[in-house]
Amino acid sequence: MYDLQDKSIIITGGASGIGRAAAALAAQVGARVTIGDLDEEMGSELVRELQASGSDAQFVRTDVADERQVRALVDAAVGRFGHLDGAFNNAGIPPVAVPMAEITADQFRRMLAVNLTGVFLCMRYEILAMLGHRGGSIVNTSSSAAAAMLANMADYGAAKYGVVGLTKAGAIDYADRGIRINVLLPGAIRTQMFSRAAAANPGLEKQLVSMQPIGRLGKSEEVAAAAIFLLSDAASLITGASLAVDGGCTI
Repeated sequence: MYDLQDKSIIITGGASGIGRAAAALAAQVGARVTIGDLDEEMGSELVRELQASGSDAQFVRTDVADERQVRALVDAAVGRFGHLDGAFNNAGIPPVAVPMAEITADQFRRMLAVNLTGVFLCMRYEILAMLGHRGGSIVNTSSSAAAAMLANMADYGAAKYGVVGLTKAGAIDYADRGIRINVLLPGAIRTQMFSRAAAANPGLEKQLVSMQPIGRLGKSEEVAAAAIFLLSDAASLITGASLAVDGGCTI
């Protein structure tokens, strides 16, 4: 098990799905967790669960597309725990799921605002906090769509390709300042977001399972484990890497 003992870790999109699994695992291995999410009910419920198990955690309602809220999230982590050691920038929204020409300009802008600009804003303020301390580790969530595009995902794919680019740019800019930055490329993962999409499209799950050499959908906990590894000192030589957590679907 990887060690994050007493490290201050931010997790965005932490109230559900992959983020929630990552928050639980980070706390289990000793981290002090700051959860950012729009869902106050589920986020606060998770904090109570973590505190009941003896972990130190807080929830900050955060829209990652809003710069002031992102800055407040990072300030809250530093204010409560004294510093910031790591961050898992995982918040995101699903694709509109229509052919490119049917995506409106407003829908496209909203996708970029959350899934790309939101990651940039988080990275910016996290890096500034880490530079004032002793460095740290940042993990971003992209998607297997950044390696193998599917139909009807132009908005989502564009944003997720951008996250890979931001990761590599940040990694090279701050490698000599003690900050490691890596990105995960999850495939089809069984989350609440996926369940809603599958309910609207009964054939979706069967289609995606057929594309997985491993023969099943992934679990949130499996992606969370990869994130915690990259946040930990066990990954001390890894920066600028894109790690596929996709059951082999992009092979």
